[in-house]
Amino acid sequence: MSTLPVISAVDGSDDSLRALEWALDAARRREAPLRVVHVREYAAWARPEILAAVRPEPDQVLAQVCGRLEGRADLPVTEYAALDGAPTAVLSGLGSDAQLMVFGSRGRGGFASLLLGSNGLAAARDAECPVVVVPRPGREVHDSELVGPGPRVVVGLHTDSPNEDALAFAFAEAARRDARVQVAAAYPWPVQAGDFVPAPVVDQDAIEAETRTLADGFVAPHTERHPGTRVELYVLPGDAAGHLVAASEGAELVVVGRHRRRLLAPARMMGSVTQAVLLHAASPVAVVPPDGEER
Repeated sequence: MSTLPVISAVDGSDDSLRALEWALDAARRREAPLRVVHVREYAAWARPEILAAVRPEPDQVLAQVCGRLEGRADLPVTEYAALDGAPTAVLSGLGSDAQLMVFGSRGRGGFASLLLGSNGLAAARDAECPVVVVPRPGREVHDSELVGPGPRVVVGLHTDSPNEDALAFAFAEAARRDARVQVAAAYPWPVQAGDFVPAPVVDQDAIEAETRTLADGFVAPHTERHPGTRVELYVLPGDAAGHLVAASEGAELVVVGRHRRRLLAPARMMGSVTQAVLLHAASPVAVVPPDGEER
């Protein structure tokens, strides 16, 4: 059985070339082939057979990447694919035949003020495999108690609806990088009430203790599978997205889950925490599909 590739989406922008380097490293760590993909956009009314007739020339973006990688001795098995279509749809669909997809935070299109490009956002929401988005350097975040020396992989844990695949991905990635896993489990505090309903009297220590007990139970099987990986569990009050963004400073990776599809909401969703982390984290962010939505 062949090993599924790591896919790097490129468009010639500095962001995509930065993501390409991350994807190269990821492919080497996984001993997987690398597939470099450029999607040449065409209008909705254009037919592929017409485009084939008017595009006989080589793909210039892939030629640029080939020149960039030429002569490097550390390359995994690498292949190149030029595809035509709507990039958001084409790239998201490639996830069914990949173990990982990697994007830059922004491409050539869109507005300069955008923090995240449409292709990476669509793939993080729709792809059947985990998607990593590599940000531009220099993002500033607030201080966090999770930041410290040594390689770290940070993963968010929602104890009411845990994504076991996100935990598994974080532990496996930490093992590949000889890094420790920092599990961040946030609980809502202070407890909010409606405009005309007084806030309930709640013991914060009791909420924290219950959250920690639940988190310990979810983390334990992954710790057993990776006995050589150091684990740090943080139970934190307040905004989960804020804690994860702050912890991203200097991290190897921040791992977040994607929402499960529900009967009354069948479309794939990322959730506000995942979107906020994608938009603001200083480190690469991996979005992992929930249990049962992968291949």
